[in-house]
Amino acid sequence: MYKAKRERLEKKGWKVGTVDEFLDLTPEESAYIELKLRLGASLKRRRARRRLTQVQLAKKIHSSQSRVAKMESGDPSVSLDLLIRSLLALGASNRDLAEAIAARRSQGA
Repeated sequence: MYKAKRERLEKKGWKVGTVDEFLDLTPEESAYIELKLRLGASLKRRRARRRLTQVQLAKKIHSSQSRVAKMESGDPSVSLDLLIRSLLALGASNRDLAEAIAARRSQGA
């Protein structure tokens, strides 16, 4: 956030902080959420590169289109196991998984 905007908001009585502060997340919780978001973004990019629809990916991994949408959007009900298995089903290597985990979320979100 721009400094001037922050100052204007604070002057009007708004409290400005991070999502982690607002939700009172521990560093571990925050890291877990970021990890799931990165993997979901990686899944979406990989699916799009292979020109697959969510329905086609769902059939490939024996799931549903709505579940694929949840995976790609970072829904909390999606397990890391399902995200990783789906990436592997699309041909991701261990190196690809490591790169997805290490990437900044803004790169692919």
